[in-house]
Amino acid sequence: MTSRREFLKNAGLTTVAAAGATTLAAPAVLGQAPIKWRLQTYAGAALGEHVIKPAIDAFNKAANGQMVIELYYADQLVPTSELFRAMQKGTIDAVQSDDDSMASPTEVAVFGGYFPFATRYSLDVPVLFNQYGLKKIWEDEYAKVGVKHISAGSWDPCHFATKDPITKLEDLKGKRIFTFPTAGRFLTQFGVVPVTLPWEDIQVAVQTGELDGIAWSGITECYTVGWADVTKYFLTNNISGAWVGHFFANNDRWNELPDHLKVMLQLAMDSSHLYRQWWYWGGEADLRVNGPKLQLTSIPDDEWVVVEQASLAFWDEIAAESPVKAQVVEIIKKYNTVMAKAGRPYRYG
Repeated sequence: MTSRREFLKNAGLTTVAAAGATTLAAPAVLGQAPIKWRLQTYAGAALGEHVIKPAIDAFNKAANGQMVIELYYADQLVPTSELFRAMQKGTIDAVQSDDDSMASPTEVAVFGGYFPFATRYSLDVPVLFNQYGLKKIWEDEYAKVGVKHISAGSWDPCHFATKDPITKLEDLKGKRIFTFPTAGRFLTQFGVVPVTLPWEDIQVAVQTGELDGIAWSGITECYTVGWADVTKYFLTNNISGAWVGHFFANNDRWNELPDHLKVMLQLAMDSSHLYRQWWYWGGEADLRVNGPKLQLTSIPDDEWVVVEQASLAFWDEIAAESPVKAQVVEIIKKYNTVMAKAGRPYRYG
């Protein structure tokens, strides 16, 4: 009986001690300060409400206090052209942008944003990355410079929104256009004068005459951010059917995350790509048909084909610059050859 009492007594003390240890340990885990990241997007606040905020809000809620991402819009912490360097140094932790706009020093920077006629539909981008090998190339190139490439997605097409109507190639000559570096480099051969300004200054620059128009987005974005209020015409011909955009993070900060938060972050980014894909796609059609602000104009196909053919020479020009660029161009050519042969409903030419 005595032995039994001793056993129960000792067992009870052990249980209490274990429970106490658990009680004491719990606050250290549950009360731990959350991991905090600062993420800056290329987009201004009006556009950011669609292209990034829903995904960040969802992630912060799902992280349940373990991690919080503070969202900043275009140029709030650093100018967009300095996004890459700030992320690389750890001044900010993550970025949503295309390679081109954030002045990426990698070999693949020229393909970010709008690489002329490489992507004609929004689904081209995830297919190129996930089935044709671009994902591995991007991951490798950014790993070399201390940055984690998290994910790539397709966004809106690239059209001209202008104050004067564009109905023939000749009309492009001398037009001062806000556009992406690579798109601007390509369009100069048709007389376009590319202009670089802070994103939030564009609307005023069109009003004051500093700009004649914009070749930065599709019609959805023009209406969303106010550019449809200062331009009158929307050219239905585009130089790209889908922008290539990404999420990146400072490599050290990424590696510090526990695996489950990495997975959650990846899922949030993928959901953001899907949201903007259908949001842009639906808006492009609806606003062309029902939008009250912009009049549609077109350059005839037999004239626009000159621009399309010029893109092939531009691809070869880029490919000659380095082996990595040549590899990417070869993948783009292979993909477009398959799509052209596949025909309707995948391609119309």
